[in-house]
Amino acid sequence: MYIKQFQLSRLKEFVQPGKVAVVYGPRRCGKTTLLNHFIAGMPEEDYLFVTGEDIFVAEHLSSRSVDKLRSFVGNRRYLIVDEAQKIRDIGLNLKLIVDHLPQVSVIATGSSAFDLARQAGEPLTGRKYTLCLYPLAQLELGAVESAAQSLARLESRLVYGSYPDVVLADGDERRRVYLRELVSSYLYKDILELEGIRHADKLVRLLQSLAFQIGKEVSVHELGTRVGLSKNTVERYLDLLQKAFVIYALSGFSRNLRSEVVKTRRYYFYDNGVRNGLINNFNLLTARNDEGMLWENYVVMERLKKQEYTGIASNNYFWRTYERKEIDWVEEREGRLFGYEIKWGSCVPRVPKLWADTYPEAEYMVVNRDTYLSFIT
Repeated sequence: MYIKQFQLSRLKEFVQPGKVAVVYGPRRCGKTTLLNHFIAGMPEEDYLFVTGEDIFVAEHLSSRSVDKLRSFVGNRRYLIVDEAQKIRDIGLNLKLIVDHLPQVSVIATGSSAFDLARQAGEPLTGRKYTLCLYPLAQLELGAVESAAQSLARLESRLVYGSYPDVVLADGDERRRVYLRELVSSYLYKDILELEGIRHADKLVRLLQSLAFQIGKEVSVHELGTRVGLSKNTVERYLDLLQKAFVIYALSGFSRNLRSEVVKTRRYYFYDNGVRNGLINNFNLLTARNDEGMLWENYVVMERLKKQEYTGIASNNYFWRTYERKEIDWVEEREGRLFGYEIKWGSCVPRVPKLWADTYPEAEYMVVNRDTYLSFIT
């Protein structure tokens, strides 16, 4: 079964002769599936679909020879490069292709933004469009299920996440097996391969520590002490994990008050199932005490998907004061502020008085099980 990906129509819009469409996203989130449906129905002679993991492909697409690149692409209208970050100098070579073969449209995908962005960034300035792809969004799932079905399946998504293979798996045991394999074999593959990380065990312990601090400000110094790494190394690992689409960092918002917290960050996981796989806890909500964390992580990531897929341009923050007044999610967009309190329980908290007094024009909303679908779809 194929659940239509929201980015498919946007990809078709962005793919143009003389341009490169770059698709970033976590491993196993469906980038190759997206490409296969992009070319569905095309004559085979129209496109060349290759992977950067192929030695022959990597040799040709790292050549920096216009003649060699022209010979490789031939008369095709589309060049599609999956796992493009594996290819040395891919940015420079794609620039040569779009400059010297202007009839060719290029798509490049990468599961690690840190390497592909570094290679493709400056050479492709003015020549590329960028799309992010995430595990399945409720925006996409809502097209194949009713609101009642979405609510009935909510607990499963809080526990097992929304990777395509997880959503389509036949039973929870297969979901657990898949997620354990993903965490052990694929999650940090790009970091370990491309950045020469020597402390893989400490990387895992770092992520496990973050898994128990969702929705809380994180001290880099405390993380380092806990896992036995220096502050600078922890900061480097956190940066790499963000660029590999494992975690998402949220900064504090401040505009007026000296009492507002801005120097710390909160971290979320791109997928709930990955988070639970890291701590090996797939218990149902009735048998665990972290349902509030799971709910906040789920809502935050689904909101990010909605922003990316529907073109909502927003700066995202949390808001907290040293007196512990806080709002979980703040969006700054269209010249306005929007505050969202994310609550698993049924109680509806009042807007913090200090927030209302300091930002009287800001809107405020509680995101709970009654209101979440309108917030994320």
